[in-house]
Amino acid sequence: MTLPSPIHVIGGGLAGSEAAWQIASAGVPVVLHEMRGVPGVKTDAHHTDGLAELVCSNSFRSDDWEHNAVGLLHAEMRALDSLIMSCGDAHQVPAGGALAVDRDGFSQAVTAKLEAHPLVTIVREEIAGLPPEEWDNVIVATGPLTSPALAEAILKLTGEESLSFFDAIAPIVHADSIDFDIAWRQSRYDKEGPGGDAAAYVNCPMDKAQYEAFIDTLLNGPKAEFKEWENVPYFDGCLPIEVMAERGRETLRHGPMKPVGLTNPRDPMVKSYAIVQLRQDNALGTLFNMVGFQTKLKHGAQAEVFRMIPGLQDAQFARLGGLHRNTFLNSPKLLDRQLRLKAMPRLRFAGQVTGVEGYVESAAMGLLTGRLAAAERLGRPLEAPPVHTAMGALVEHITGGHLEGPGGISKFQPMNINYGLLPPLEAPKVDEAGVKIPLKERGRAKKRLMSLRAVEALKAWRDAA
Repeated sequence: MTLPSPIHVIGGGLAGSEAAWQIASAGVPVVLHEMRGVPGVKTDAHHTDGLAELVCSNSFRSDDWEHNAVGLLHAEMRALDSLIMSCGDAHQVPAGGALAVDRDGFSQAVTAKLEAHPLVTIVREEIAGLPPEEWDNVIVATGPLTSPALAEAILKLTGEESLSFFDAIAPIVHADSIDFDIAWRQSRYDKEGPGGDAAAYVNCPMDKAQYEAFIDTLLNGPKAEFKEWENVPYFDGCLPIEVMAERGRETLRHGPMKPVGLTNPRDPMVKSYAIVQLRQDNALGTLFNMVGFQTKLKHGAQAEVFRMIPGLQDAQFARLGGLHRNTFLNSPKLLDRQLRLKAMPRLRFAGQVTGVEGYVESAAMGLLTGRLAAAERLGRPLEAPPVHTAMGALVEHITGGHLEGPGGISKFQPMNINYGLLPPLEAPKVDEAGVKIPLKERGRAKKRLMSLRAVEALKAWRDAA
C-alpha cells in the first residue's frame, strides 16, 4: 500500500510531539523538525535536546476531571490516545491532587516513543523562515520561543505585530538541604493525588514577622531588567513573585503562600501566617520545586532571599529561577477553526503560540492539529470538537471567543482552560426533597454536570471521525 505524503511538524515541544504522535497513529508519515540538538542552536529556557522538555513547572495541574477544567482536559486527551498524557501517567511523582511528573523521565519517554514509531522521522534542524512551498501540510508548533527567523517570516506574511508576555521559571531545591525539623509533608486539605499520596508537598511555615521581613527583602532585591521587553505585559497565570508582592503586601499570602488547608504537626493550635510549598520534581524525590515562586530576581540575590524561608535556611539550589519572553499570535484574526493560517492555509499552528497557556492546553492543541492535519491528508475532513468539550472550548477562545476593546482593538490574551470557556449549564437549586442546595455545593454539581456533558460530547466526536 502506498503511504500518503508526509506531514511536517516544526517544533518538538509538548504540542509538536503530540501532533506528530497523532499523525503517525492515523497512519500518515510525519517529519518532526526540532532545532535543539543542532550545534550552536539553543533557546533561552531549554536545557536539553530531549523532546517535550518541561521548562517551567513539572506539574500538569489538577487531575480531577469531574470538578476541575484542567482535569477534564486530561480526561479528553486520554480518550484520544494522548502521548503526553500516557507518558505523564507513567512518570508521575507525588503532588497531592495534581498530576506532576519526573521531568527527565517524562521527556525521555516521549522521545523514545517517537523515535521508535516507524512513521515518525525526527530531523534536527532549524526552519529559518517559512517552510518550503512543497510542504503542503505543515504544523507550526514552535511554542513561545519561536526562532527569530521563523517568527519574522510569519509576521511579514500576516502583517501583524506579535503579542508578547513574560513567563517566569521557579527555582528547584535539593531535598536533602530542606530542614525537616521545621518543614513538614502534607497536601492541602490532605487531598490525595493520582498516585494516592496525601502528603505530597513540603510546607515551610512563616509567622507574621518572618513574612513581613521576607516581603521587604523581596521587594528590595535586585531584579533582572529587560529593556527590549519593557512594554510587554505579564500573563497573570505565571506572575513573578516580586510582581505579585508589588501589587500588595498581602498578595502572596492569598496566592502561592496561602496557609489554608495545612496544619503544622509541631504546633497544630497555631495557624501559620503564610506557608511556602515545594512539590516533588523527580521520581527519586531528590528535587523539589518552589510552587508558584517564578521570579525575575537576579541569580546572585535569589539564594539569599529564599534562604529567609524557615526550613530553607540551608537550601541548595539545583536550578535558580529565570525569566523569558513568550510570543503568541493574534489568533482570532489570523487563524480559522481548523487552526490554519488564513493567509496561508497549508500552515496550521499549535501550542502556546496560538494563545493557549499551560502545558496541558498546549499539548491538547497539538493533539487536535495532528488529528485535523491527518484527516485532511487522508481526504476525510474533520471539524473541531464541539464547544461543550474542553478542547473545543479552547479552539473557540483562540479563534473567536475573545472580546474587543474600544475602537475594535483586540483584547485577546493567553488563556488557561476553565469552565468559563464552556457553554453554561444550570445545576439544580434544590435536592430531591425540595431542600435548597448551598451555593458552594451547586457550584461543584454544576462543574460535574459540565464535565459529564463534555466527556460524552468528546467521545461522540471521536467515534464519528
